Amino acid sequence: MTERSLVHSTFTIERSYAAAPAKVFDAWASKEAKAKWFPVGDTFDFREGGREYQKGDGPDGSTFVFDVLYHDIVPNERIVYTYEMQMNGKRISVSVATVDIRAAGTGTKLIVTEMGVYLDGLDTREMRERGTAELMDALGNTL
Repeated sequence: MTERSLVHSTFTIERSYAAAPAKVFDAWASKEAKAKWFPVGDTFDFREGGREYQKGDGPDGSTFVFDVLYHDIVPNERIVYTYEMQMNGKRISVSVATVDIRAAGTGTKLIVTEMGVYLDGLDTREMRERGTAELMDALGNTL
């Protein structure tokens, strides 16, 4: 029998970009722009109530699913979404994420906060925080 567990945790990642808030927002809102820094799947419906779905193989051969539901979108200011991650058909986490986009001089301060529940020891806050930080760096490299 599989041992069941859950761990609740929150992390926040902040980045400053030398790009206007509208450009940073577009990097999340446009499939073409997001594909430059994030692996985008066939389903990309960026609107309140819209979904994003991506399935792919990881470096170790595991199959991962990223399944998003957008709840609140304020252009150039914020994005709130929930998502679940699966690995090889098993749910490994469920999260609420906020993307706070703030003007900072001629650039943007981005604050990403994620509140997650990590299931059955298959995922951890540390792994998710590291992956998210790498993605925010990749986003910065495309701006």
